[in-house]
Amino acid sequence: MVRSHHAMRAAALAGAVALVLTACSSSDDDPGDTTSGSPAAGGDGDALVIGTLLPQTGSLAYLGPPEIAGVDLAVKEINENGGINGADVVVKHADSSDADHGDVAPQSWTDLQSQGVQAVIGAASSAVTQLVVDDITNAEVVMVSPANTATSLSGYSPFYFRTAPPDTVQGSALGNLILEDGIENLGILVFNEEYGTSLRDVVKSTVEAAGATVTYGNQGEEFDPTASSFADPVTGVMSSNGGSAPDAIAIIAFEQTKSIVPELVAAGYKGRVYMVDGNTADYSKDFESGTLAAWTSQGTIPGAFPNDEFKARMLEVDPDLKDYAYGPESYDAAILIALAALKGGGTDGATIQENMAAVSGADGGTKCTGFKECADLVTAGEDIDYEAASGAGPFNADNDPSSAFIGIYQYEDDNTNTWKKAVEGSVEG
Repeated sequence: MVRSHHAMRAAALAGAVALVLTACSSSDDDPGDTTSGSPAAGGDGDALVIGTLLPQTGSLAYLGPPEIAGVDLAVKEINENGGINGADVVVKHADSSDADHGDVAPQSWTDLQSQGVQAVIGAASSAVTQLVVDDITNAEVVMVSPANTATSLSGYSPFYFRTAPPDTVQGSALGNLILEDGIENLGILVFNEEYGTSLRDVVKSTVEAAGATVTYGNQGEEFDPTASSFADPVTGVMSSNGGSAPDAIAIIAFEQTKSIVPELVAAGYKGRVYMVDGNTADYSKDFESGTLAAWTSQGTIPGAFPNDEFKARMLEVDPDLKDYAYGPESYDAAILIALAALKGGGTDGATIQENMAAVSGADGGTKCTGFKECADLVTAGEDIDYEAASGAGPFNADNDPSSAFIGIYQYEDDNTNTWKKAVEGSVEG
């Protein structure tokens, strides 16, 4: 799921505790909505209404601002260039919260459905998506997640797409990074959630195929994500290498990382640490200076790091933005939905679904960037190959990106991370 908080993080965990347990209103008076035009039922002559189901509360709330900004930037660009079929695109923002507040996303979906959305961008969390994906796709509404990575969602429904790659890509990139660093035995602290176990399985298979050993974190050694203490798994991993600690530990978790790291410090851990998109965060306010740098800590995050021009454009729609996590993927989702509606000549979900792969470049075509350039080609009757802001490739048969970049981030003495390099991987399907 799911760059640095001091302008360099790609996806991280701020660890916000959910204080609001009900879905936010998406009425026209709600300042969270960016509305131009009026909602419609979804026929060929109707305005395109896009709903977002992104985290505004809960442990993933850090992802909401950049994802929402990415969508709003795309809608602004689309409407400044004529909208879709003569009407401005309408966007309705609703809260998804997180899996620990599983009543929020279904309530938000009910609200969005009542407002006539033909496409939904979200959720950020694979677990949250599982709560609503059947209801959304069975209603023949297109669902495009900018941050889901669970492998079980590949090919889930003809109406489900994602602009972030499945864990097969990030897991492989992390496993290869660990191998490149010469690690021969690896402990994995992983929470018992599909995101965690799915990513763990790929990392494990990658390192073991090259002869390395996973000393801890194998099946049955996951920890409860709702536990109040993580002393037991830390004790387990610290003695898993023949009674001593492994050369490296991969932490696959969310906000639990803020409790795990002090436990590792107290246990005297001296090896390397690796993290993933769920916890490659800004910990400058959480740990003593040098804590993560002492372990040569690194993290992996799906997506190309947004360039200065794209970040500046995101700041135009949200001047308070501090992070850019999954902003490009959210922008891509909205642009692709709009181009699919334009190509099909209708804004209903079925028309959008039928044209999503084609406008992404799955069938080949002229390469184009941004809405106007691509829309002009579509209007002229040409096939297009949309060049994603995130760097992702066209959709494959499973509606996953056929290729994607994974960013590698390095922790500094102040416990923030900076982009180091990016690796590209292909996606089966």
